[in-house]
Amino acid sequence: QVRLVESGGGSVQPGDSLTLSCAASGRSFNSAAMGWFRQAPGKAREFVGASRWNGGSTYYGDSVKDRFTMTRDRAKNTMYLEMKNLRPEDTALYLCAADLPTGNDLYSSAGWRYWGQGTQVTVSS
Repeated sequence: QVRLVESGGGSVQPGDSLTLSCAASGRSFNSAAMGWFRQAPGKAREFVGASRWNGGSTYYGDSVKDRFTMTRDRAKNTMYLEMKNLRPEDTALYLCAADLPTGNDLYSSAGWRYWGQGTQVTVSS
């Protein structure tokens, strides 16, 4: 059974940093795409970042570019999201996604096969 478990969320102040983790189990995702999305109350799920299976470029949403960095530890089957200079508008439930079948849109939540339950990030003063 495939599981994705996010951790590391919390309540922080504007300008703070947080690092989220997504631990995968049940199968290896070393040869699969993995990504992060976020969803604020009443809003659509938003693309945060993702990398394809071949370890090439990592892609980021415009609102987080230059502040967030996504990395993967393939030996641990784990993905991380380092978030710096957090803003109130970054407040959301952050979800880990894995396995994007060929031809599906990396930036769309609809195309991803597996999802975690999410970890909440709240940024307020």
